[in-house]
Amino acid sequence: MAPTLTAPGALDWTGRGVTIAQVLNALTEFRRRFARAEVGGDDHPRPRNCVMTLIAVAANEADEKLAQKLCTAIAVHHPMLAIVVRDQADVKEGLIDASISAPPAVVLDESAAETVASPPHYELVNLHVKGAAATHLAGLVDPLLVSGVPTYIWWLGTPPFGSKELRDTLQIADALVVDSARFARPYHSFLGFADTITHAHHRLGFADFQWARLDPWRESIAQFFAPVNRRAFLSGINEIGIDYRGVGRGNRIPSSVLIGWISSALGWSLQRAAGGSGGVVSAQFVAEEWRIVDVAFRSIVKPGLVEGEISGMRITGVSGGTTFRLSISRAPDRSWRPPADIGPSEFKQLHAAGDDEAGLEIAHRRAAQHREMTFQNRDSLHHIATGDAPGESVPKGSTVFVRERRNPDNSMVLLTLINIGQADTLRHVQRIESNDDASLLVKLLAIGGHDPVFTRSVASGAELMRAL
Repeated sequence: MAPTLTAPGALDWTGRGVTIAQVLNALTEFRRRFARAEVGGDDHPRPRNCVMTLIAVAANEADEKLAQKLCTAIAVHHPMLAIVVRDQADVKEGLIDASISAPPAVVLDESAAETVASPPHYELVNLHVKGAAATHLAGLVDPLLVSGVPTYIWWLGTPPFGSKELRDTLQIADALVVDSARFARPYHSFLGFADTITHAHHRLGFADFQWARLDPWRESIAQFFAPVNRRAFLSGINEIGIDYRGVGRGNRIPSSVLIGWISSALGWSLQRAAGGSGGVVSAQFVAEEWRIVDVAFRSIVKPGLVEGEISGMRITGVSGGTTFRLSISRAPDRSWRPPADIGPSEFKQLHAAGDDEAGLEIAHRRAAQHREMTFQNRDSLHHIATGDAPGESVPKGSTVFVRERRNPDNSMVLLTLINIGQADTLRHVQRIESNDDASLLVKLLAIGGHDPVFTRSVASGAELMRAL
């Protein structure tokens, strides 16, 4: 079946019951014709940019569409070959239902103030195969791979950890990317993931979306101990508590990995651990060969968070006679105190919308930034809005209301409270950056999956999970 070129920069090709050789021929023909059309007849064809090959393995239509969407989103800035492989029972044995598309990316031309179609940044190859993709993935996609660039396998579901087929598949990859939050039977799957990391060849990288979601927690903890005068607190930690949502043992994965990050960095060794009813976990670590550190998990109900997400963390200890306590909470509870001069009707209106000190602090910051921007640009803004000459009939000043910038969703707010000795409580409020899958995927691919801190944290977290 021949490919159909609908435009100088676009390719749409579909084949049913074809072989991988026919898919490769269609892809090669497109690249040849595109390169020739791009330079015209007076120059030599130039190879297209490609920084990686991303192979996404999807088990159902929803995952397939998600993979296509995210590949398209990140390809604008990261030219690549994307191969989406999906298991589909109605495909003929030994054959493939395939499609290829390479649409031009729509970008904004700032000079012309309009959107224009740029040349394709990537090729998207969809392969529908019969049976588990892992049983023949390596042989299936190997002919399509681009030489000289890294190859990443992004498994949207649960890879068959421990199988020979997966080990063979990983031979063609530079890294395996998973999302442990999407694992079926998450407890057993996570342990299988940890074992795969342990026994894989040293050149193979691993990455997990869950690890990227823990960045705000790890950064807040690290920032507390960063000042030189607080370094001694690291050897004085005696208790750590974590609150998380959900009661199943699979929901303890993020909490265990976070504890694994701390314990592996400080050289703690696990002494004992036990899990109780209702999601309660108690563990003891030995530090400096004699000091005991108590770790406890508890499951709580927290609206706005999904199963397994961490909602709070506490670290306490004493060093040199000085006590310290670090408390971090996600989506802090709302506490609202009405001003003395507010009326009953206004009280009901504001209270219904919800308020909390942490979220309100972020709103104040945003309002202050907008006031400054409005003040700096008031001349030009007034000129554009009214047509008056700059400087004429300029309004006295714009009013920026804080409550208009108050986000009703509190789930992306992180509140940190610090108590050291008898000093007043230090308070820090931050807004968590967007955790959309496209941003997380780019972050994970940027390091190529080679993160020794992640590797050791998963190993320590898996040890804790097994002890439970």
